Amino acid sequence: MAAPTMTSFNEEKLVQAAQRGQLPAFNELLLYYQHPVYNLAYHIMQDPAAADDATQEAFISAYHALAKFRGGSFRAWLLRIVRNACYDELRRYKRHPAISWEDFGELDKEANPHLRAQVESPEESLQRNELRELLECTLARLPAEQRMTLFLVDRLGLAYDEVGLTMEVPLGTVKSRLYRARGKMREYLMETQELLPLRYRQKGSQ
Repeated sequence: MAAPTMTSFNEEKLVQAAQRGQLPAFNELLLYYQHPVYNLAYHIMQDPAAADDATQEAFISAYHALAKFRGGSFRAWLLRIVRNACYDELRRYKRHPAISWEDFGELDKEANPHLRAQVESPEESLQRNELRELLECTLARLPAEQRMTLFLVDRLGLAYDEVGLTMEVPLGTVKSRLYRARGKMREYLMETQELLPLRYRQKGSQ
């Protein structure tokens, strides 16, 4: 069964049908949201098998909890379930979530103005790898909740209110965490600017 297209997808109607016990409607919702759910699970667990297990567990939990859904963003509701499932699993084994800058895709230009996007030549591959390592070290310095907020906004593309629902925090907290996370990333990178490849440094600092 192919995932529904954006034009054919009607979340509200599918949720209502699923709440009436129509399993095909619920399956269509899962097909549509399976990628962000798995991506979040993998972001937290950093293990494909564990992410698969958490995704399946979240889908099962969501099906049993459908009657409790009272509207709003079904995506955020579903992501909150997988987030909680992942942290329950980590607590069970007393593990801590890992993080990699590669999870974030392209760099945020507005948040990091000194990281200018340029066409990369083959010769710059080594510099790119060095930059990625530096970014991963920098990202690891952020508090866990700020890293999660960055991931939900910059990688999964959630709106601020959806992030709030997913993380079960007020909208103001989401904005504050995102602002602080981006500010700290910029600050940390500026502290180690001499380690950045030349083309990523601010003008006048070379």
